[in-house]
Amino acid sequence: MRYPKLRELKEAIISLISKPYTTKFPKGEFKPFPGYRGKPVVDEDNCVGCETCANVCPPGAITFEDDTNTGIRTITRNYGQCIFCGKCEEHCITGKGVKLSDEIFDLACFDRNEVIEKQERELLICENCGAIITTKDHIRFIHEKLGPKAYSSVLNLNMLNERLQLVRNEDAQLKIKDDLKRKDMFNILCPNCNRKIQCKILK
Repeated sequence: MRYPKLRELKEAIISLISKPYTTKFPKGEFKPFPGYRGKPVVDEDNCVGCETCANVCPPGAITFEDDTNTGIRTITRNYGQCIFCGKCEEHCITGKGVKLSDEIFDLACFDRNEVIEKQERELLICENCGAIITTKDHIRFIHEKLGPKAYSSVLNLNMLNERLQLVRNEDAQLKIKDDLKRKDMFNILCPNCNRKIQCKILK
């Protein structure tokens, strides 16, 4: 017959004489420990809708749906599928777009639709082929990060003009009617269409 070790006896005695550790939630205040991972809360002012959080979300709780007709990207966050791993906070390009909160027990509900949140961001669409470039908030964030270097891109110049209204949009941009020409480089184009124009200029 094997006898228990002294360490096991010590743990058993401590368990007998100590009180059980339970929280008083929801009757009492819930005080999380440092590093507690609760509900990811989105900061509307710092989320640019860049799809990074959706790409790194292990359970696929974050999804994106783009509508080229309305020019709107809809971001859906299903906290019923969230495993609170913190990858969305860790990989957020702005560092402020999403933060883990102390809220987790309050997410319990009878209707799963109550834990689904949606956001909308305006898309930036290529005027030639209709391809989705990214969101306008994403481009503005990149522009601020690059500083003066951002002015080397015509796309950033168009976004700057839209914000400052230095020139009317109908005067600054020409509608593309047939094929891409050199003048079309001043329009909002995706990287593929812009590359075609640059190759024509080099020829």
